[in-house]
Amino acid sequence: MKPRDLVVLIGVIGIVLMMVVPLPIWLLDVLLIINISIALMIILIGMNTQDALQFSIFPSLLLITTLFRLALNVSTTRNILANADAGNVVKTFGSFVAQGNIVVGFVVFIILVLVQFIVITKGSERVAEVAARFTLDAMPGKQMSIDADLNAGLINEHQAKERREKISKEADFYGAMDGASKFVKGDAIAGIIMLLINILGGLVIGMAMKGMSITEAGKLYSILTIGDGLVSQIPALLISTAAGIIVTRAASDGNLASDLTKQIFSYPKLLYIVAGTIAALGIFTPIHMITTFPIAGLLVFASIKMQQNLARKQEQEVQLEEEQQIEEVRSPESVISLLQVDPIEFEFGYGLIPLADTQQGGDLLDRIILIRRQCALELGIVVPVIRIRDNIQLRPNEYVIKIKGNTVARGDLLLNHYLAMSPGFDDDSVTGIDTLEPAFGLPALWIDEATKERAELSGYTVVDPPSVVATHLTEVIKKHAHELLGRQETRALIENVKESYPALVDDLIPNTLNTGDVQKVLIKLLREKISVRDLVTILETLADYGSYTKDPEILTEYVRQALSRQITQQFTTSGDTLKVITVGPMLEKKIAESVQQSDQGSYVALDPTTSQVIFSRIGEQVTKLIQSGQQPVVLTSPTIRMYLRQLLERTMQDIPVLSYSELEPSVEIQSMGVVNL
Repeated sequence: MKPRDLVVLIGVIGIVLMMVVPLPIWLLDVLLIINISIALMIILIGMNTQDALQFSIFPSLLLITTLFRLALNVSTTRNILANADAGNVVKTFGSFVAQGNIVVGFVVFIILVLVQFIVITKGSERVAEVAARFTLDAMPGKQMSIDADLNAGLINEHQAKERREKISKEADFYGAMDGASKFVKGDAIAGIIMLLINILGGLVIGMAMKGMSITEAGKLYSILTIGDGLVSQIPALLISTAAGIIVTRAASDGNLASDLTKQIFSYPKLLYIVAGTIAALGIFTPIHMITTFPIAGLLVFASIKMQQNLARKQEQEVQLEEEQQIEEVRSPESVISLLQVDPIEFEFGYGLIPLADTQQGGDLLDRIILIRRQCALELGIVVPVIRIRDNIQLRPNEYVIKIKGNTVARGDLLLNHYLAMSPGFDDDSVTGIDTLEPAFGLPALWIDEATKERAELSGYTVVDPPSVVATHLTEVIKKHAHELLGRQETRALIENVKESYPALVDDLIPNTLNTGDVQKVLIKLLREKISVRDLVTILETLADYGSYTKDPEILTEYVRQALSRQITQQFTTSGDTLKVITVGPMLEKKIAESVQQSDQGSYVALDPTTSQVIFSRIGEQVTKLIQSGQQPVVLTSPTIRMYLRQLLERTMQDIPVLSYSELEPSVEIQSMGVVNL
């Protein structure tokens, strides 16, 4: 335990002991002065904080100071009743305020207690209660605002985390203040009760035990009681005021003094009205002009000086803005910033603004958050922040999706309609605007609200425009995921694995492979829509075979074999049966004989006529499977899988090409067709 922690613990225990153990007079005087000092320090700190969270310890400090003050009250009460003496501090406060008149002293004390109890404490308690309720009610909206800024790229993950923590701390702070304000209220009530105890107990003890007359006992114990009350209530009043200042202040860039001078005196012309009113009081009322005219003149002078300062400040701001604009134009960074290319952009015409405008019910930002999470689960990569912006150069209902500044997809939406896709047979009663579903290119109709129910009863798949956009964006990200994975993103994925498997990463990088080699393998997997979420298995396989070969094509084949269970589950849609298009032995032999080696690796060198025949015959089999409602999968031997994939990549990149070693033994393979030469 640190020394300062031990001091705090001893201090709190000492406060409790003060209520039981009698204190000497000199120590009581010291503690009373310390109590006043603490109260002054707290109110000054409260006035100079810019945000309530800068003094987040205040609720706990409020409890400790209240307990300290009550312990001092108990100690002074004990000394007053037992010894008719509570030290110089208590006696000085009582004599100075009373000025020889006990009634005046009592009235002043009662006024202080009422001000604290009815005005300061009651108001602070109400403000803390309302602030706590409003802070809790506003938390969901603030969280959504943070997510929106994060998706728009205005803040990064670290800044978003800091904002969320601040929102949580604000809710905890105002909730604690709501409870802590009850202690101050109870302290004020205890002060009144102790006043009565000291007066009545002092009269009884003075007359019955010390042989004083009622006049002597009343004067002595009244002065001590008033002093004791003032010594405790003045610090209590200061701390209550500090509590009120903290809970009533909104976040600002300055302290209380700067905010007061900046905001109250921001309207110099209003001071002329105030000055005229004060002058009129001196002219038309018994208040003499000697009193009112100097104040009115001071207000007029202050107004003139404030107007001059505001004019000078505006000129400086205009001049500074012009200088900044000139510097930005001259600065080389002004051109460099234009070179930044966003990984993913979603642009839309002005007619689709309601999709992204939360005030108009748009939930596109929330859907994008779900898309990024879905892609992380399905692909195993962190999708970069998607930049969303409107583009007046597009048609009103048009949108485009860009990858690294280049348009890769586009579509049109009708916001007041629904997209209905046929179940395979058309219903003549369902009419609408012919279109194509943008994600998969299926024939569809834009139908209105009145036709929606009829279409659903007829078996049509009906979706709203935001769902159309979300589906299209998801498919585009999956299709181009390999373009979004750079060395920096690969390094981040590896570092994430390193937190749990440091030995694996240390063995692989940089001794066996570098980050670029791993990136190439991951890109090849993503290009064929194989998830890289099981990065541990991928890195384990690369660590096993990376010492034998650096060829990314061969390493990818080893990784695919290690991910056989995942690949099998991905393409096996019904039970344990996989319907495939198999490659005949003649075609396999032809491809194997056409493999050529080069410095950049191996490739297939087929003449155009043979290549066209292969494309045509595979295309025929693929068409048959699609017409029967099956997902086309091409199955071949492990030795030529990657070469066959190279052939089909440009013309049939969406057709999966698997090898026998990538499938689990428990899967039943059903050949739906054979491709041969």
